[in-house]
Amino acid sequence: MSTEHPTQQTRTAAVEVHRPVPLTPLPAPLPVVPAGGVPEVTTIVLPDGRTLTGYTVPAAQPAPLTAKPPVSRAAVNIALGGIGFAAVCGGLFLLTAFIAALTAFITQLVILAAVIFGGWIAVQILGHRDRGAGATVNIRKAVIKRNHFHS
Repeated sequence: MSTEHPTQQTRTAAVEVHRPVPLTPLPAPLPVVPAGGVPEVTTIVLPDGRTLTGYTVPAAQPAPLTAKPPVSRAAVNIALGGIGFAAVCGGLFLLTAFIAALTAFITQLVILAAVIFGGWIAVQILGHRDRGAGATVNIRKAVIKRNHFHS
C-alpha cells in the first residue's frame, strides 16, 4: 500500500498512436462524350513553340429563360388584397355600428336603473311616515329660562 496522497499517485495509461494513411489520388474524370460520338481532338501551337493537344470543350449554354407572365405576381397579390379588404369593409362597418348601438343601449339601461333607484331612495326618505311610531313633543308649551329648556 502506498503512503502517498491519492492525488499524488502517478498513473500510467496506454498510449495509442494514430498515423495518417495517405490517400491514393483519384484518376482524372473522363470527359463527357456527347451522344453524337467522340469529341473532336484539337491541337494548338503556342507562341513559344509548345504544342497542346486536347478535346474541345463546348461553351456552356445558359439556362433558357422562362417566359415572364404579362402581370407580375406582386401586382396580382396587391389586387387580391384590395378586393379582400373591400369585401371586409362592409362587415367592419356593420360591426362598428352594432358596437355603437350596443354601447348606447347599455348606457340607457344604466341611466334608467339610476333613475329608478334614485326615485326609490327619494320615496324612502321623503315619503309618508307613520306618526304613531315616534314621540311627539309640543314645543309651544315649553318654557325657556336662562338658555335652559324646561318641558
